[in-house]
Amino acid sequence: MQIILAKTAGFCFGVDRAVEMVAESVRSGNKTATLGPIIHNRHVVDKFLKLGVREIAAPEEAEPGETVIIRAHGVPKRVQEKLAGSGANVLDATCPFVKKIHTIVKNETEKGRRIIIFGSPTHPEVEAIASFCDDPVIVQSPEEIENWLSEEPSRRNLPISMVSQTTSAQKMWESCVRIAKKECTNCEIFDTICRATEMRQEEAAILSQKCDAMVVVGDARSSNTGRLAMICEQYCKKVSLVDQADDLEMSLFSGANTVGITAGASTPSWIIKEVNNKMSEELKVETAMEENFAELLEQSLKTLNNGDKVTGTVMAVGSTEIEVDLGTKHTAYIPLEDFSGDPNVKPEEAVKVGDQIEAIVVHVNDGEGVVRLSKKRLEAGKAWEEIEAAAENKDIVEGVVTEENKGGIVVNVKGIRVFVPASQSGVAKGGDLGELVKKTVQLRITEVNRARRRVVGSIRSVASEQRKAAQEKIWSEIEVGKQYHGTVKSLTSYGAFVDIGGVDGMVHVSELSWNRIKNPAEVVKVGDEIDVFVIALDPEKKKISLGYKTEATNPWTIFNNEYKVGDVVTVKIVKLMTFGAFAEIIPGVDGLIHISQIADRRIGKPEDVLSEGQEVDAKIIDIDQEHKRISLSIRALLAPADEDEE
Repeated sequence: MQIILAKTAGFCFGVDRAVEMVAESVRSGNKTATLGPIIHNRHVVDKFLKLGVREIAAPEEAEPGETVIIRAHGVPKRVQEKLAGSGANVLDATCPFVKKIHTIVKNETEKGRRIIIFGSPTHPEVEAIASFCDDPVIVQSPEEIENWLSEEPSRRNLPISMVSQTTSAQKMWESCVRIAKKECTNCEIFDTICRATEMRQEEAAILSQKCDAMVVVGDARSSNTGRLAMICEQYCKKVSLVDQADDLEMSLFSGANTVGITAGASTPSWIIKEVNNKMSEELKVETAMEENFAELLEQSLKTLNNGDKVTGTVMAVGSTEIEVDLGTKHTAYIPLEDFSGDPNVKPEEAVKVGDQIEAIVVHVNDGEGVVRLSKKRLEAGKAWEEIEAAAENKDIVEGVVTEENKGGIVVNVKGIRVFVPASQSGVAKGGDLGELVKKTVQLRITEVNRARRRVVGSIRSVASEQRKAAQEKIWSEIEVGKQYHGTVKSLTSYGAFVDIGGVDGMVHVSELSWNRIKNPAEVVKVGDEIDVFVIALDPEKKKISLGYKTEATNPWTIFNNEYKVGDVVTVKIVKLMTFGAFAEIIPGVDGLIHISQIADRRIGKPEDVLSEGQEVDAKIIDIDQEHKRISLSIRALLAPADEDEE
């Protein structure tokens, strides 16, 4: 037979923290009491009773000077207030996840929203949550929330906020959420199920499907233990819920090849170990897959200090923080602003539940049992080492410009702020540094002072080297007739300067267009990307003459490719003369309509029939290729065919 022990069996950190608070109070010699059972496990309660820890049922039973510890499930608000006035030294062992729900319902109530709590109305945790809101609705199933909404249809329009008991069944909660979202017009959902509980339930479901028998260890009064048993019974026929090793019925395992063991969050490790050992001995198990609980317990009680590097498991990725299980008594979290120094990184895409994650301990609050972590700070430590190495080796690094400030810009390189003076930005004096913001740039680190957290870099030095290399490459390959794709850098009255990849060449105004132009700006503007070709070059003087207009763009060539004598075209009258009218056939090509060809009758002057800007149909009657002249006729379209031939 093989025994498989669930990895998530036993104390969750909330329970572990509460038990440790009682143990620490006893070790300190304090007269100690717990308000209600510290956790739902009689063995733990009995153990503390033998150590002198008494259990009180109400605040009135607390004695002045006594250390009273509030149980892990929490207590109602009114009970807390009474206890605070009892004169006792109060320690709150309420699970941090439960306290978070108290804050949620309190804030949502102050906003005027109706609270729905999914959970058992008689459970101490739910009773405590309900005390922090006005007139809450407590439901235990999807049917109950559906019935409550149906009783009064107006309830569907109420502003509703919904939370869950931390140990609720995930699938049942999801069903309730679907109903609320479908039926309610203004519903806010807060998923407050503890991820440790969810993982424990998921593992129990998986384990029970592949085992012939299951043992669930825990106190029958514990709701999460009872829920584990219910989950196992869905997939396995032989399930036994035991409080301790003596409760085991060995006949249950007859004929079983594999037996799984899981345990509720309130079950101490020594009881799980006793159950495992008894089964291993009496069933003569050849190989028992057992966790070293001594090591786990030692790990759970280890001390964390600021600056420690830790590795944990991602338990949840929320809208404001990432929950991490460090395997200790503490609740650990990484605020989203401390996740990464890269502003483009999205935590919800970078990590998922179950991932291993490294971080640095930023703050430990043993009173509340929480630890704040920073992954960004860990990255920053590595980044500083890389930045220092880059400065020493004069390596080129890459970053994103995040802001413009007095005297220069700031570049984010691996989460480190690098200041680049304006003179080293590569932007011309008086230029707009703001144009670089949000752009990715390459730079060289010129100064590093880790103690003062000061880093200075230069974009210009990298750009200068790159430009020099590009220039050498171009001058080694350039030749007359070679084509380049360039960028217009500047304009003058006589032409445009174009960067063809590190070297500037000049396109004379006469080479920009086949038409007569007065200014290069009529054709191109700074920043335009254009195709040019080399007309002439002088390597000694480093001068390059470029051409932009090509034979393919020559209007006369275009005309000859598209038109011939006899074609009828629509033309635009551009100028009237005494002897006729000039008309534009295509941009850059005009034809003459002689006065004798304007009408089918004798006219005194062209303006008697035509006006500038007018569009008319005309026939091409002659093309003089040598002198590039075109003759047009309107009359040819009006005269009879025999007269036209004559």
